[in-house]
Amino acid sequence: MAVGPAVAVADARSLTVWYDGDCPICTAEIGLMRRLDRASAIAFVDLSLPGACPTDRNARLARLHAQPRGGPMVAGAAAFVAMWRVLPALCPLALLASPPPVLWLLERAYGPFLRLRPALQAFVRWGLARRVRER
Repeated sequence: MAVGPAVAVADARSLTVWYDGDCPICTAEIGLMRRLDRASAIAFVDLSLPGACPTDRNARLARLHAQPRGGPMVAGAAAFVAMWRVLPALCPLALLASPPPVLWLLERAYGPFLRLRPALQAFVRWGLARRVRER
């Protein structure tokens, strides 16, 4: 799913991914992607930092966004697939998820997750705070 006009990519890498650095779920997911990105093919942009967003920050925070170098901006399930595509360990998953009917289903599953995300974030933050208190 394309989202608006393409913007300048923030890095010379093959893909730029904008994520919510204040979200513990997003941060964990991006941490895994960073570990899998051994070739440093992805520029990860934390939207919780000042000046990190070239367009509407609230729209970017609402769902994952990615832009291949020289390509269109994609969001939601398509952004995950774009990220998986450049990671050798996840490339087979990207191939399975790329056909339009599969991508459509993934996008339909992503919507309910986004509605649950605030509650999930609160639960994860509560669990992290509890773990810190127990130390």
